[in-house]
Amino acid sequence: MKLPPLPRDVQDKPVIWTVSISRLFDMFRDIMLEYDANADIVPLQLGFEEAVQHIRERLLTERCDAVIAAGSNGAYLKSRLPVPVVIAKASGFDVMQALARARKISPEIGLITYQETVPELSDFKTTFGFQLEQRTYVTEQDARAQIRELKAAGIQAIVGAGLITDLAEEAGLNGIFMYSSASIRQAFDDALEIARITRLESARGRHHPASDALRARHGLNDLRGDSVSMQEIRRTVTLFARSPATVLLQGETGTGKELAAQAIHRESPRARQPFVAINCGAIAESLLESELFGYDEGAFTGARRGGHAGLFEAASRGTLFLDEIGEMPLNLQTRLLRVLEEREIVRVGGVRPVPVDVRIVSATHCDLETRVREGKFRADLFYRLAVLRLSLPPLRERRTDIMPLAEWCLKQALAAMGARPHPNLHAEISSCTALLEHYDWPGNVREMRNMMERLALFLAAEPLQALSPAFLARILPELWIDIASPATHTSDTITTPPTNNRGTADKVADLTALMQRFDNNREAVAAHLGVSRTTLWRRLKKGN
Repeated sequence: MKLPPLPRDVQDKPVIWTVSISRLFDMFRDIMLEYDANADIVPLQLGFEEAVQHIRERLLTERCDAVIAAGSNGAYLKSRLPVPVVIAKASGFDVMQALARARKISPEIGLITYQETVPELSDFKTTFGFQLEQRTYVTEQDARAQIRELKAAGIQAIVGAGLITDLAEEAGLNGIFMYSSASIRQAFDDALEIARITRLESARGRHHPASDALRARHGLNDLRGDSVSMQEIRRTVTLFARSPATVLLQGETGTGKELAAQAIHRESPRARQPFVAINCGAIAESLLESELFGYDEGAFTGARRGGHAGLFEAASRGTLFLDEIGEMPLNLQTRLLRVLEEREIVRVGGVRPVPVDVRIVSATHCDLETRVREGKFRADLFYRLAVLRLSLPPLRERRTDIMPLAEWCLKQALAAMGARPHPNLHAEISSCTALLEHYDWPGNVREMRNMMERLALFLAAEPLQALSPAFLARILPELWIDIASPATHTSDTITTPPTNNRGTADKVADLTALMQRFDNNREAVAAHLGVSRTTLWRRLKKGN
C-alpha cells in the first residue's frame, strides 16, 4: 500500500530509539542497520525506571518519534513516556521454534511469558505430548519466583524473553530466547508507520483534544478472564474483526467496552490504520459537531485559518469509536446517519463533500431500543449502528474471574509504583475470596482496578502488612456494601466494618447480617472477618 508523501517540513528521517537490557539489545542493533536509510535509530541499553529517566531527560533537547521495547520493560515504558512505545511481540511461530529448540535439550520445558499465557498451547501440549509448564510474571521478582518453582520441579529448559532467559541461566538452567528476526523487523515497521502518522498529524495541525489516541493500545489479551462468558466474548471479537460492518457494544460502565472496540480494531485488516475515540456524552453539542465533521475556514467566529479536519477524516481507513452514542443529540444523529449511508462528510460551514472510509464501532451503557421507543434515538440510525451487537457481561455475572482479576490488578498497581509484591501474595489474596466474591462490583472491572490501586498504595507504604480480610475491609470499606440485604447492593448503602468502638448490639447485628449473607456458612464468615472459626463461634454464642 502506497503511503501519501510527507510534507516538506517533515521529510527528514523519523527518529526511533530502541530500549532493551538483555540479549534483545544485540538483535535490535543488528537489525537496525537494515533501516538506516529510512530512520535515525538510536539503541539504548537501559531498562525500566533508569530508561524512563534517561529518555525524559533527552526529550528535553532531542526529538524521538517512537520507542521500541519488549516484554515487561516495554509495558513499563508505555505507561510512563510521552512518545509512542511499540512493543515487539514474539509470534506463534517464534514460540513453536523456541519450544522445538528446548525439546532438544530437555523433555520437560517451562514457558514464562509476560502477563498472559498462550491458551493455544494447551491443545498443542496434549496433542504432541509436550511436557510443558506455562507461567506468567509481572515483575522481576515474579519471574525469579517462577523460575525457582520450575527448577524445583526438575525442569531444565526455560523459554521466554530476554529477562527470563537471563534469569534462567543465572539459576543454572538453559534459557531459550523466543524472539525471531522477523518479529523484530515487524516492530521496526510498526514504529516507522506510527512515526509517520504522528508527524503527518503534527505537520497538518490535526490535533484533536477530544480523541484519546490515533492508535489502539489494547488487544484481545486485555479482555481478561477465563470464564465461559469471557472466552465467548474473545471469540466474538475475533469474528467481528473480520467484517467491515458496524458494531454496537453494550454493557454497564466499567465492563471494558472501549477495550473491546480496540481489540476489534487490532484484530481487523485496519489494524495498522488510525483508531480514534470520542465520548459523545462528554463534549458540548456545539463542539461535538465540529469535532466529528470538521469545519471550513470562516465557519464561525474563532475558526482556525484553513479550517479543521474532523475525527472522521483523522480516522481515515481506520476505526472511529463513538463512546456513549446514546447521548448524541438528535440533530447530529441525522448527520451521522447520512455519513453511514453516503460514506462522505461535509464540514461545518462547507459545501464540498469529503469521501471517508471509516469503520464505526459505537458503545452505550443505556438501552438504545428503549430510547428509540421514547423518541430520543433515531430508529434508522440504531439499525445502521447495530449490524453486529456484543453485550459485555458485568463482573458480578462472571464471579470466577474476580480473584484472578484482583490479583492481576494488584500486581500491576504495585509494579506501577515500583513496589514488589509479597512472595505470599497469591495465598494472602486467596484468603479474601469470600469478601471479594460476595461484593456486587457496580463499577465492574474499572472499580476493581481503582480499588486495587488504592490497596497497592497502602501495601507499598506498609511492606510488612499481611493482606488479610480485616485489612482489606479497612482499606476498602465499599466491600461492606449493604451486607444486611444482599439483593439490593447499591453504592449508596455502605455500612462500616465492626470495630472495637462499637456497641454489642451493633456487633451482633453485623454478625447476624453476615451469617445471612453467607448462607450460615461459618467458615466463609470467619474468612471474611479474618478470624478463626473458634473465635467466630464464641462471638455468635455471646450474641446468642
